[in-house]
Amino acid sequence: MKIIYVTTELSTGTGGGERMLYNILSKINLSRFSPVVVSLMDRGIWGDSIEALGIPVHTLGMKAGQPTLEATWQLIRTVRQHNPDLIQGWMYHGNFAAQLAGAFLFKKTPILWNIQCSLDSLTQLDNKMTATIVKSCAYLSRLTSKIVFVSQTSKVQHEALGYCQKKSYVIPNSCDTSLFKPLLEAKSSVRSELGLSENTLLIGLMGRYHPMKDHTNFLQAAAILLKEYSHTHFLLAGSGVNPENHTLQRLIEDLKIGDRIHLLGHRSDMPRLNAAVDIATSCSAFGEGWPLVVGEAMSCGVPCVVTNVSDSASIVGNTGRVVPPQNSEALAQAWKELIDIGSKGREALGKSARARIIEYFSLDSVVDQYEALYESVLSQNKLFEKFVVNLGR
Repeated sequence: MKIIYVTTELSTGTGGGERMLYNILSKINLSRFSPVVVSLMDRGIWGDSIEALGIPVHTLGMKAGQPTLEATWQLIRTVRQHNPDLIQGWMYHGNFAAQLAGAFLFKKTPILWNIQCSLDSLTQLDNKMTATIVKSCAYLSRLTSKIVFVSQTSKVQHEALGYCQKKSYVIPNSCDTSLFKPLLEAKSSVRSELGLSENTLLIGLMGRYHPMKDHTNFLQAAAILLKEYSHTHFLLAGSGVNPENHTLQRLIEDLKIGDRIHLLGHRSDMPRLNAAVDIATSCSAFGEGWPLVVGEAMSCGVPCVVTNVSDSASIVGNTGRVVPPQNSEALAQAWKELIDIGSKGREALGKSARARIIEYFSLDSVVDQYEALYESVLSQNKLFEKFVVNLGR
């Protein structure tokens, strides 16, 4: 079965949507499925990784917010050239482009969408074009075969915006538990890299710099915690989370916590960094779907403190702490609780966290769900074609 994945981009440093696409492609059964990837923008950091799997990658070179007629025709030509059995859109703009390209095929081709985020309100979106795409897709959703949401919260929110309820389907995100796993040596090597003693307590926040991730909340909570737990250090990694970020640096200076904060920027050793921290954090204010950073930390055997956004609470279960978003006092209090239970208590929670990811969110089971959905949709499409042929006789 030939599948074309039309994705918005492959370039966001630690963006979960792009990473999840790679995760699926790394495990999909290539003897049954022949994937091809089309990125509306560039190859980013994932293009080479996907091609290394033996999967072709096409790029259209669009600039953010600047669609062109030339790129649109290139998309249509590329999709026609591959003559897919099924098209899988990926993220809002990719979904819209997939629907557009499918309209120009010479045969009825199932088109599926994938939505990676939650959306309380259109006002959360950072530009007018994205808002227009989201509203347009609400009308177009009746034409799709299925809309895959990565969380129940996202499904309910989009249905409230007009997305077709009958087409809704939920498949969670997941991570590779063989890659993200407990690594005892990571604790000492990362602390050595940061110039810290081996018994330094380290709290982590992985994620790109974006208002949604609420780094301000994290740093304000760090300042609160340091009043009582002055030896704690904080590790932050992700695109734009580096010493050159003047907004972050100004806030860190204002809070007078610079000697406890480590801004590492984009890193390729996320399994090692995740395994090194004692407590992981997702303090997003809005917009998360199924945050990969939570699953990856849990898979590394690290207890998490998460904000009650989208399905984060149900992912963590009783293996961590859940706090309201944009509440630094609550975030600091949850960290205190996990510090006070000691290393043995955190280790026990971490083991439960990893077991929970393996039992409910393994990458193999998630890929199985995608494969089963593709085969089901294609089977229904063939039945429909057969019905139409018989009708014409």
